[in-house]
Amino acid sequence: MSDRAADPRADADHDGGTAAAARVTRRQLLGTAGTAGIVGLAGCADRRYRSRTDCSAITAAASDADGYVPLPADDGTSMFRRGLRRYGYYPEETVPDAVRVDWSFSTNRIGHTAAKSTPRPTPDGETVLVASDTGRIDAVTPTGEKRWHLETGAGRSLGFHGTPAIVDGTAYIGGYDGALYAVDIASGDLQWRTTAREFGGAIAIGSSPAYVDGTLYLLAEYSDPASGTLWAVDAATGTPVWSDDRLWGMPHPSPAIDCEAGRLVTGSNDGVVYCWEFPSLEFAWSFQAGGEGGPDGKSMAGGRFNLGAQIKGTIPVYDGAAFVGSWDGRFYRLDLADGSEEWSFDTGDVVMSNPAIDPEAGIVYVGGDDHHVYALETDTGEELWSADVDGHVIGSITATAETILVGSYDTHLYALDRETGDQRWRVANRGHVTSGAIPRDGRIYYAERGVFSNYYADEETILEEPGRAYCLVADE
Repeated sequence: MSDRAADPRADADHDGGTAAAARVTRRQLLGTAGTAGIVGLAGCADRRYRSRTDCSAITAAASDADGYVPLPADDGTSMFRRGLRRYGYYPEETVPDAVRVDWSFSTNRIGHTAAKSTPRPTPDGETVLVASDTGRIDAVTPTGEKRWHLETGAGRSLGFHGTPAIVDGTAYIGGYDGALYAVDIASGDLQWRTTAREFGGAIAIGSSPAYVDGTLYLLAEYSDPASGTLWAVDAATGTPVWSDDRLWGMPHPSPAIDCEAGRLVTGSNDGVVYCWEFPSLEFAWSFQAGGEGGPDGKSMAGGRFNLGAQIKGTIPVYDGAAFVGSWDGRFYRLDLADGSEEWSFDTGDVVMSNPAIDPEAGIVYVGGDDHHVYALETDTGEELWSADVDGHVIGSITATAETILVGSYDTHLYALDRETGDQRWRVANRGHVTSGAIPRDGRIYYAERGVFSNYYADEETILEEPGRAYCLVADE
């Protein structure tokens, strides 16, 4: 294990000409300057050691493919929402007509309502990584046998809510302690840890890293004022090599990257979609959700933004567009070239799920607090069907060749017919199902939140039952 707090490279101390210094300088300015002095601040971009990322292999794989392929098209890489474009699409997997629980184990014990980490199979399918809100990572076989577990410093806060990116036998995941971890999948050993201090005093990393050509891209959260930073990190060493701290609100989404369009996109709690050119990382555009003039909710960060249009879900990128759900109740298609709105669909309630996209049919699937999952045409936003799942949908939606998998606050995992939205089956669980459901080789992996009493009351919150990680198999 190498803790980068003790790494000689950290002794440059990030106090002069570094990403941390850029962040501190901006925060100091924002904390001391008058309103007139901060209007022009557009964010500080720091480029310490970064070399230009090579996207050519990814764009070549996309152009050479006969039909859909997850990107990067690399047998050694796996990440949240199945790739850089964050589609959540598994056309080669078949969901059984009936299922049963093959195994489960306790994993989540924290009441934080953010969606829980999604279990992630390794590219060869031989190991499943389950990260929990206690700061523990479990590695199990597909049949549920324990390989190893690792307790981390994230257990001193709210643990893990992001999902590991897996590259050539290493898992990368950020914690709610503001640190980034690299773990050897074969042994469970910690390879390196980049501390919150090295991320300029981050309080949390809830986003799931994107990986391109030796570099990880992720978002970190900050308080006082509520804000965020996009970071680029050397995957081999954990060294932060670039950052841009222009984001307001504490960003939860994971960055999506479209190498063909040359764009990196994410959103934040200020209701803004942020877009950078990729791989140059020059800032391209922003889009404010919440209607004309933006949202009119509670003022935050000294009046620098208002709540009411938070963007919590990861934004998939497809067909030259970004697909965005907002707490303003709308689901948007934005032009990746300039951020202009091409259409929006009004659900009438908060939208914070991670949508799935079927790129071959041109359909996007999204859920929200109105208890419904919608199938929309990506070109027009026209509703094809909707399905009532009896509870909020805040986690990740998964699309397969025939089925949509979605977890609900009603404690069930649903399998919906992809063509009609009709319910194929549902499985009862204990807590809210807020992770994604991942189909792999006839098995379905997912996790739930713990069961709590008094969570929304003034009394002490009590954990009644831990949330569990599950594996479903065909009930033959």
